[in-house]
Amino acid sequence: MSNFGKKLAEQRKQKGLSQKELAKMLNTSHSVIGKYERGEMTPSIEAAKKIAKLLETTVGYLLGETEEVNLFKDIKMLNRFIALNQLPAKEKEHALFAIDAILRDVKARQAYAS
Repeated sequence: MSNFGKKLAEQRKQKGLSQKELAKMLNTSHSVIGKYERGEMTPSIEAAKKIAKLLETTVGYLLGETEEVNLFKDIKMLNRFIALNQLPAKEKEHALFAIDAILRDVKARQAYAS
């Protein structure tokens, strides 16, 4: 089973969907979903995007690029990342330095608290 297939099966089951139900939502057959889950077939990019949307996750999670199921589902956080990414290089560098410092501080406080 491929990483994609494993994550797909986990998320599908977590949503309480059968392969047949997911297939119907994707306008395909349940055997295709089974092949995805077993790693015998790879979905197109468009199909992977549809699957991620239906399962309320991201393609990155399904591909194993991140372990965060709902990364960037928080629209406020996503908008912040977009705004940060649009900054000129020097300002982006300063902003990331400040964010890194804040994260280090929070993690240090958490470590000392436990």
